[in-house]
Formats: sequence, C-alpha cells, structure tokens
Amino acid sequence: MRSTAGPCGRIHRLVIRAVALLAAASLLTACGSGGDGTDGKGGGTADAKGADDGTTLTMWTRAATRPQSEGLVEAYNASHRNKIELTVIPTDDYQAKVGAAAGSRDLPDLFASDVVFVPNYTSSGLFADLTERIDALPFAEHLARSHLKAGTYEDKKYVVPHTLDLSVLFYNKELYRRAGLDPDAPPTTLGEWDRQARAVDALGGGVDGTFFGGNCGGCGVFTWWPSIWAAGEEVLNKEGTEASLASGTAKKVYATYRGWVKDDIVAPGAREETGTTWTGLFPKGRIGVMPMPSTTLGLMPGNLDLGVAPIPGPDGGTSTFVGGDALGISATSDSADQAWNFLAWSLGDTAQVDVVAAHKDVVARTDLASNKHSAEDPRLVTINRLVADGRTPYAPKFGQTFNDPNGPWLTLMRHAVFGDGSSVDQDNEAVTASLAD
Repeated sequence: MRSTAGPCGRIHRLVIRAVALLAAASLLTACGSGGDGTDGKGGGTADAKGADDGTTLTMWTRAATRPQSEGLVEAYNASHRNKIELTVIPTDDYQAKVGAAAGSRDLPDLFASDVVFVPNYTSSGLFADLTERIDALPFAEHLARSHLKAGTYEDKKYVVPHTLDLSVLFYNKELYRRAGLDPDAPPTTLGEWDRQARAVDALGGGVDGTFFGGNCGGCGVFTWWPSIWAAGEEVLNKEGTEASLASGTAKKVYATYRGWVKDDIVAPGAREETGTTWTGLFPKGRIGVMPMPSTTLGLMPGNLDLGVAPIPGPDGGTSTFVGGDALGISATSDSADQAWNFLAWSLGDTAQVDVVAAHKDVVARTDLASNKHSAEDPRLVTINRLVADGRTPYAPKFGQTFNDPNGPWLTLMRHAVFGDGSSVDQDNEAVTASLAD
C-alpha cells in the first residue's frame, strides 16, 4: 500500500497538527496572503502553461507518495529546462515540517498534502491562488472534482490533484470458484458482499471471508464511508463541522461488520489491526473479498487471480473515497509561473498516460480513464472511472477526529463492531463535538 497516511490509516497526532496550524498562523501574520499566485511577483496574468526558462524549483512530498512524485519529477526534469529538486519527508514528520517552514517563511516552491488535510493549509493561506490558471486548462472540467473541492476555499482554487488513491473491493476469483460463486459477479449490494464472504469462509483450511482494520480510524473512513455514500447519504455536513454517522444506513454497515466479527468470518487480527499490515493479508491468497486502496493493485502477485469492483451500499449503488495527495504552489514562492509549468504539465496527456497510467496508478483526469495502458487491464478502467463519482470529505478538524488513535471516530468504530452497537448515537455526538471544537 503506497498511500499510508490520511484516509488510508497513518496516525496524525494532535501535537503535530497543532504545530502546523500555529506555524500557519505565524505565516499569515508575517506575510499576509502571499500574492495572488498569478506570477512570481504577485501581479499580472501568467501564460496558461507557465514558464520553462531554466529555473530550479524546490518541492516537498511525503514518503507515502514517493514513487508517484519521483516518477513525475524525473520525467519533467528530463524534458524541460526547469529542474525540480524533490525532497521526500517521512510521512509522520510531514505536517510538523510544513508548519515549521510556514512559520519561518521557508516553504518550498511546491508542496503536496494528504488531500484530507488540504483545508487546514488553504484556510491558513499557505498556498497561492490558482483559480485562473486551473480554469484556463483545456481539460479543467475533467480534473478529479473531489480533490479540487477539497482545495477550494472561499470560492478560490489552491491545489490540483497530484496522486489519487481510491477505495475499491478486491476479490479472489480462485476462491470464488472453489466456493461455487461466479468469479465474474462481484457483490453489488452489502448483502451480496456478506453472502459471498461467508461462502468463501466456509471453505475452511485457513481461508477467511474478509478482513478490515478494526483499530485504524483512517481505514474505517476510507472503506466504510463509501457504503454510506452509495446509498445517497452524507457522512458530514458541507462545512465539515457535524457528523451523520448514526443514520439508519450507517448502522446497517456497522451491523454487517459486527456480524462478520461475531461469526468469525473475519481473518484473525482485525481487532488489533492499526493499518500497518492491513493490506498484507489479501496478497497471500487466503481472503475472499475485502476493500483496499487501489494503489495496491500494482503490488499484487502476478499469479493471484483477482477482480476489482466498486464498494456497494446496503441496497446497491457504488461510491469510493478519493484519497491521495494534492499539490500546490506555496504562497511565498518567487517562481510561481515556473512552478505552474510543472503543475500544468503533470496534468497533461503525456504525464498522465505515460507516467501515471504506465505505473498502474489512477489518473487525475476522467477523460483519460480509458487509455493505452489501462486498456490492457480492465480492472484499471474500473478504478479510473470511479474518480468521477468519488468523494473526498471536507473537514478542517479531520485529523483529530478521524485519524487520531484517541479520537472519537475510532471509539465509534470499535463500539459499533466489537461491541453491541448501542452507543452509536452517543458516539456520533462526540464526533460532531470534535469537528466543531
């Protein structure tokens, strides 16, 4: 699993987040808005493609998305006069590093962020305004809407999609055949998922129906919320300050997982799984069907006959959590026009097809869902097409509420699945209190 932070389960501690936000506030006090982002000096309207004049640019990314970032930077440096010096920072240290640099006005020209934390940075003025530049792109309407939405603050756009990681169902076709299931008919409802997992589990001999990270808040939002969205419901209000995680639909989702725990359909270790080894069981060929990050497809053994399907709701419908990283130009950069040249190129046909798609990663443009690389693997087309209908939740207090191991969401998860589910309403109130704090 390449994207191990944010929605995919990396722990972001409250103290780190506090450092980042305090430093962001220091940046605002010290330098204001940092220009309008149309050029390196804060004035004029730049060319839609930016400038490629031999400038050396600095860029930061977290270790979780290192392969994707390195691939794009290497391809750009090999074909442009501008050169990017990429610094990869340990994921657990990333927010503190950005916060400290913001406070000292020493941010790089470009820096990425786990998309769920982008609202913290946009509302604190760390990114330059890219609205006019993004709108001028000929393919602007095809960019991943969920990432653009997460990076929009007060009607201005500050980031573009950098790496995308979607939650999808993986299922073992060989185990399906052995269990008498149709290997070309993955579940389309939560009930079908339940029946298929139980059918595979009945094979015995070390085979289990499903698996999930039961002690991993990020894993829960990434893989449970799509089943709620698939039913046409929201999990948070528009402002990200109120939770709706105790609805009838949500309780149906929890009840299904609780049934798997009660009847021993889940592989051992789910109760303790913090996300660090969450995706390691399925590749061993002993799990029937489970939701996982799309980026794990390229890491699967070549001899594993697996299928990919959207995550269904209780009565049908599909959805996905669009995670990954967004990328923007720092508000203090003196080379915004040159930095935009990289951003615009990274979203173009060559980069998206010959770099991103070639490495079996999810493209950032819906019009490129089917391309020469994905056409070789129908599973990639399925994943790419989900981007159009996927969601990225917006919540300024996302980390402390949903990713922190001491946060209220993990408490709700564990009560709902490993307990009797009777405290969900009360736990949902605690989630709302954290979001509004």
